[in-house]
Amino acid sequence: MSSKKNVKILLIGLSVERSALFMGTILLMLTIAYLLGSIPSGVWIGKYFYQKDIREFGSGNVGTTNTYRVLGPKAGTIVLVMDVSKGIIAASLPYMFGVAATVSPLLIGVGAVAGHTFSIFTKFKGGKAVATGAGILLPYSPLFFAIACTIFISLILLTSMVSVASVLGFIGITIAALLFQDWLLATIAGILTIFVIYKHRGNISRIFNGTESMVPFGLGLYLRNKKNR
Repeated sequence: MSSKKNVKILLIGLSVERSALFMGTILLMLTIAYLLGSIPSGVWIGKYFYQKDIREFGSGNVGTTNTYRVLGPKAGTIVLVMDVSKGIIAASLPYMFGVAATVSPLLIGVGAVAGHTFSIFTKFKGGKAVATGAGILLPYSPLFFAIACTIFISLILLTSMVSVASVLGFIGITIAALLFQDWLLATIAGILTIFVIYKHRGNISRIFNGTESMVPFGLGLYLRNKKNR
């Protein structure tokens, strides 16, 4: 009897130890993801290579769009790649730690989105969650990542407005997740959609006023220029 009791106690102890180790792994991954997301790509690129703080120019935002506007296409492209990569790497952590079967890449990826929008390096101010939010899709589902890219690029070409492509892109992914009955993605995408709309509230006002900035290509720019002739 005593021997069976000792075995039972040992098994309970091992179970508790494994649970503690598992929770510790999750916390470690979330911390790494948050710190990765917190890297203020646009601010660092601007300061170290262009001697400019992009927060003091243009819209004052630290994301890709303002980097393009203030520092040019080369810097903007580098920042875009860096911001998307933050999401990709963060969402890949469950695979790296060997726990992807039990921990969804999306859940850890959200840590990077939180870091991107509330960066510890810039007094908890950051971007609008778009590029890093898109990045977390790739490790989770290349199909949804491809859908997101297709929606975003198509809307950029049609409207010439990054803000429209960003907001409608998140809405589109939420709808696609519902159609595919991916409830986890639909929930996370839905929450991020609300957040992205909130972060773009100033852009939305300018869209309705007809004063929103446009990229130097696309149908929207052509129609605006034609109207103003």
